Amino acid sequence: MIKVLIVDDLALMRDGLQTIIGLEQDLQVVGTARSGEEAIEQALLLEPDIVLMDIQMPGMGGIAAVRMMKDKGLKAAVLILTTFSDIDYIVDGLSSGAVGFLMKDMPGEQLVQSIRDAAAGHFMLPSAVAVKLANRIHALDSGHLPGINTIRKKAEAALLTNKEQTVARLLLEGRTNREIAGLLFMSEGTVKNYVSSIYGKIGTNDRTLAVVALRDLLGD
Repeated sequence: MIKVLIVDDLALMRDGLQTIIGLEQDLQVVGTARSGEEAIEQALLLEPDIVLMDIQMPGMGGIAAVRMMKDKGLKAAVLILTTFSDIDYIVDGLSSGAVGFLMKDMPGEQLVQSIRDAAAGHFMLPSAVAVKLANRIHALDSGHLPGINTIRKKAEAALLTNKEQTVARLLLEGRTNREIAGLLFMSEGTVKNYVSSIYGKIGTNDRTLAVVALRDLLGD
């Protein structure tokens, strides 16, 4: 059973998340909190596996709460929930020790799967945010932000799965979908699905533009 703590200053948001999570047999909401201060108290008391943390709350905000949780040695994986896609929030949150960044308007089934993935040790970022973060980090000198190299690696890992990276490198070689299917022992339809997913993550349906973006992303 994955134990979840929900932190949000809005009762409607807390109740909605609790209802969605409560429908899953392998997830359990063990508590809720309305502020960063309450989140730390509840986390110390309840020892959740996952904390869903709002970013802007009265009193202590989510970023400061994540940092303090890590300072206190709490092992819970923190997923930051927000309606903001501002890159500064993302970098600050990940630098503070969060394991992911989720948008509040995401579908319920995607939310619960993200909780499971985070509990399994995966790093979580929405595709559009991962692209923005990867582009921002690429333009930064690694000495300007603490832990920026670690965040870069996390962002790149979140952007493309291992299998997608394999397909992407074959795209960079100029291979057709049929050739990729033969090399990877897949159906052509499966390859098309991987290519579509890659296109969606890098924000283009143009193969030439995709190759340029992938070459920059993968360092080839």
